Amino acid sequence: MSVIIGQKEYFKGIGQIKFEGAESDNPFAFRYYDENRIVAGKSMKEHLRFAIAYWHSFCGDGADPFGPGTHHYPWDVASDARQRAADKADAAFEFITKMGAPYYCFHDVDAIDGHNDPKEFGDRVKFITDIFAKKQAESGVKLLWGTANLFSNERYMNGASTNPNFEVVAHAGAQLKGAIDATITLGGEGYVFWGGREGYMSLLNTDMKRERENFARMLHTCVEYARRNGFKGKFFIEPKPCEPTKHQYDYDAATVIGFLREFDLLSEFGLNLEVNHATLAGHTFAHECQVASDAGMLASIDANRGDTQNGWDTDQFPTDIYEWAEAMSIILKQGGLAGGGINFDAKRRRNSTDMADLFYAHIGGMDTIARSLLIAEKIAKHGEMDRLKAERYASFNSGKGADFESGKLKLEDLYQIAVEIGEPAMISGKQEYLENLLGRFV
Repeated sequence: MSVIIGQKEYFKGIGQIKFEGAESDNPFAFRYYDENRIVAGKSMKEHLRFAIAYWHSFCGDGADPFGPGTHHYPWDVASDARQRAADKADAAFEFITKMGAPYYCFHDVDAIDGHNDPKEFGDRVKFITDIFAKKQAESGVKLLWGTANLFSNERYMNGASTNPNFEVVAHAGAQLKGAIDATITLGGEGYVFWGGREGYMSLLNTDMKRERENFARMLHTCVEYARRNGFKGKFFIEPKPCEPTKHQYDYDAATVIGFLREFDLLSEFGLNLEVNHATLAGHTFAHECQVASDAGMLASIDANRGDTQNGWDTDQFPTDIYEWAEAMSIILKQGGLAGGGINFDAKRRRNSTDMADLFYAHIGGMDTIARSLLIAEKIAKHGEMDRLKAERYASFNSGKGADFESGKLKLEDLYQIAVEIGEPAMISGKQEYLENLLGRFV
């Protein structure tokens, strides 16, 4: 991949980030992410399918509830919305190609400023889509997935597809059409639905049954439109339990799978799991990966982390090797992500104000995940963890245990077996040993 520079160079003095190995002291180099290294039969690049998030990286200004933004972008100064979008695209593709990331992701309003007139906003999205198409052709960078922001505009304060006012639902549909059209035009490999405000603040004013049904109806409508217009990719839903609403209908992986099954959408969708959303739901990231994988729906990931002291979505860059090694073992075991990739839905801290900080953040995140992939491969080759897990369930492999799993035993049979065998022997789960074993590989 060659670096592409637009009308001006925004990240001066920083060249393309290369792999230099674990011993390198160069802060602008990968120590573990070697895109061409073969791991479990595929290159790292194929396994990980890294994507740069347009929103945090090129739009997020570091604002918080206590003060305005601290990140001031030189591509965000033009008075005209179209010119600002074009300048931002120059900066984005310069950064993406300097990072050597094969993919990017965006919301419609990340790419270009929104507008309350659906036609004007649609024209704006078409304008920036044409620019993205040229940038992709020039660089070789691809669109992992597109999506629509149906949570920021004030009209969506009570939801988008689940809004009690049909006029708002119609606006949501118009915005979804534009984002899907852009994704199709750009050859996006997926399309994400995140129900940012698809939930409720109070049940006192909420018809939950009706809202969930309307949510499903909108998903069916979008799938039909996208397929009719040539979209061949995968649809993803991203779970999150709360924030910004009190309760969101896409609470966690299990909830989403149940929703998709209830409304006959299972065949069209996979899950896009976010690490910090898993922890907000009271789960580990590995738990969410396992639930999704067991259902054949672990498709894509938004990579970040939370803060153990803060109970909200802090969206920090991933650095936890243990967390990712466990998750990557699940991903590797299922043969890789099903149709998606790993997108860095993470943002610099408010006080990380240098342009270089954006590079440090992504380098660290990509190295953390690449190193975890190598660890997962070692764990798989060693085989001890898999052996012990299989051994723990060995009683179901033959005899009465196998009969139970095949549905041959009645409840009376279980009673008779219990009487015959007496009190079962205690069998250790060896948790501490397994934790130590994981530590050896890390």
